[in-house]
Amino acid sequence: MFDWKEKRVLVTGGAGFIGSSLCKKLASSGCYVVIFDNFSSGKYENVEDILKDYADKTCLLRGDCKKPSGVKKAVSDVDVVFHFAANPEVRLELNDPENCFEQNIYATHVLLEALRQTHDVEKVVFASTSTVYGDVDVFPTHESYGPLKPISIYGASKLASEAMVSSYAYLYNFAAVLLRFANIIGPKSKHGVIPDFINKLRKNEKELEILGDGTQCKSYLYIDDCVNAVLTACEKSNRQVEIFNVGSEDWVNVSRIAEIVVEEMSLKNVKFRFTGEVDEGRGWKGDVKKMLLDISRLKALGWKPKYKSEEAVRRVTKQILLIERQ
Repeated sequence: MFDWKEKRVLVTGGAGFIGSSLCKKLASSGCYVVIFDNFSSGKYENVEDILKDYADKTCLLRGDCKKPSGVKKAVSDVDVVFHFAANPEVRLELNDPENCFEQNIYATHVLLEALRQTHDVEKVVFASTSTVYGDVDVFPTHESYGPLKPISIYGASKLASEAMVSSYAYLYNFAAVLLRFANIIGPKSKHGVIPDFINKLRKNEKELEILGDGTQCKSYLYIDDCVNAVLTACEKSNRQVEIFNVGSEDWVNVSRIAEIVVEEMSLKNVKFRFTGEVDEGRGWKGDVKKMLLDISRLKALGWKPKYKSEEAVRRVTKQILLIERQ
């Protein structure tokens, strides 16, 4: 039985969107949580309440996963590592190849080297992405699908990191869980289609620019469902290396998301203007146009998402708008 009360846990990227939600859940489960973040994209406000409410169960280390000295200090005397630090941007103009290499691949290498030298860690949980699959012809897509052909530098950097985590786990005797996330959404997320639409409509209530042709169709998972999936995978995986898809059981297209946002903002007669010029209607170069993951492997461990994609989108839109009004 996996007992969190006996664990000391490190979360890299712990002040980020997913990382901070995970930290809160872990601290409430009774384990000691080391929050490690350089605050390049993470926010102190995401962890401020956690550090106050669980003062005896948490500590904050400001540090960069690219710097070995800080990482060695962070991994000292921990049992489980959740490696969620990364540059989260998929679009090439927001995350160029050098950034992807340094912040995703090299940072993962530095962490793994620190783990190799300490020998303390039992398990590493790595935040990967559905973009490792690239364009597929099987929906829903199972973890065994291959060959994997990422079409973005971001997806490639995550696939390379998966390979490193797997090899280090086998060579240096710790367990590894690789989580391939669908689109994870929540009120704390500062990037993605929902906040993008809200921001655009705040500037112009009459017209909404939609990247691509609007038919891009993907799975969206609410943040609470995501965190529960992460903990289930960590607690119940029993192989040296195991891969899990993490997503909802359905999908929703971009045009429908735009309609939901417009509805929740109580706007009328909004004109949708599709850019649509990139590779058969993709939102940008490297955008996977269709994504639906087979989550049967994780469901077999007892996890199931509470919200469907459209429900999650509407819930998050309501929450963001409520926060804006406060």
